[in-house]
Amino acid sequence: MRKHLNFGPVQTLAAGFALIILSGALLLMLPVSSRGGAGVPFLNALFTSCSATCVTGLVVYDTWTQFSWFGQAVILLLIQTGGLGFMTIAVSLPMALGRRIGLRERSFLMEAVSSLQIGGVVRLVRRILVGTLLFEGAGALILTLRFWPYFGVRAIWYGVFHSVSAFCNAGFDLMGSIAPYASLTPFVSDPVVCLTVACLIVVGGIGFVVWNDLAQNGMSPRRWNLHTRAAVTVTAVLIALGTVGFLITEQNGVLAGMSGGGRFLAALFQAVTPRTAGFNTVGTASLSEGGKLLTMLLMVVGASPGGTGGGIKTTTFLVILATLFSSMRRREDVNLFRHRLPSDAARRACTGAAFYLLLILGGCFVLTLSQPMALVDAMFESISAIGTVGLSTGVTRSLSAASRVAVILLMYSGRLGSLTVFMAVTERRRAAKLRSPEGKIIIG
Repeated sequence: MRKHLNFGPVQTLAAGFALIILSGALLLMLPVSSRGGAGVPFLNALFTSCSATCVTGLVVYDTWTQFSWFGQAVILLLIQTGGLGFMTIAVSLPMALGRRIGLRERSFLMEAVSSLQIGGVVRLVRRILVGTLLFEGAGALILTLRFWPYFGVRAIWYGVFHSVSAFCNAGFDLMGSIAPYASLTPFVSDPVVCLTVACLIVVGGIGFVVWNDLAQNGMSPRRWNLHTRAAVTVTAVLIALGTVGFLITEQNGVLAGMSGGGRFLAALFQAVTPRTAGFNTVGTASLSEGGKLLTMLLMVVGASPGGTGGGIKTTTFLVILATLFSSMRRREDVNLFRHRLPSDAARRACTGAAFYLLLILGGCFVLTLSQPMALVDAMFESISAIGTVGLSTGVTRSLSAASRVAVILLMYSGRLGSLTVFMAVTERRRAAKLRSPEGKIIIG
């Protein structure tokens, strides 16, 4: 029996996140967590806790109007824990006390932060904690100063909450004091708020391994490792193309009537937030069909490995494109930036993306089956959930119980990674078996 309870890193991460989500739900059910003192039902509390821990941002309640200061603090703690990974936070205290981190804990940390190697992972975690404190602190200071004319002393809490939420790509907001479910729409033309939040989103989503490489090798692309080059390149290209795409698709839509600078700022923010933050400065439900499709495509790609965002990941997307290009040219090797990729890289990328898309289709099927819903709304909601984005066309609050359970499972799978969830369920250490005879099948 003891042998069966010896979880590996993947299973430990999956179980740990599940335990944190359940604990958060129980805390949010307490009367002290709600403004009215009546508490919230378990399923709604579980949904909120899962959305916060999985840094998604889909909500069935407006955070400000429903939850008390205690409830908001619980949500913020869940966001921070989910954004950094519970293993990173769990070892921070022993590290601060100077205790030695064992090999087993190091292997867990390597899995939690998507490190390329186990060597130096403790040093990487230290940099993550220090970097997080610096970035979130700077963001909180800037936002506090900007919010002060609107909220007074309350701006301090607003600055801290939105800085952490943005850096962790969570998308939770406290703007319900202005208008329920307003997100950042009151600040659509405010460059300080929009650019600060956008920068926090990008920095948090670019990946901790990229941080480490930049800290060691500076800003010279020639000195970056392959992963950093891929993550930074895809991130920059998608933000640029996304901005241009929204300027085109929404010129007669949500961007109509804005000034030139206002249009660019709104389009830029709308290109950044699906990467996977969940804030919005324009009404998501008001986007054109082309704008919604572009948003869904950006949500599918998501952020980079080892960061605070979700999606299939920028590097996975690039590897799939490179594999497709090599296959079309009948090349055996897959190359990126003058590097030959390992033989299993394309297989892992395609497997993860395929499983990810299957989960999207499964979630979409459950949503449309459990209640009347337009296909585009169901697809948007499913992609937003598994991508841990948090954007919605407005259907989240009207989801049935079955639909909420489906979205919870999608958010959980998206935070861990679809391939990680699959491995957590199926991974077993077995002796090698004889290989089956080779067969031929026609493809395409």
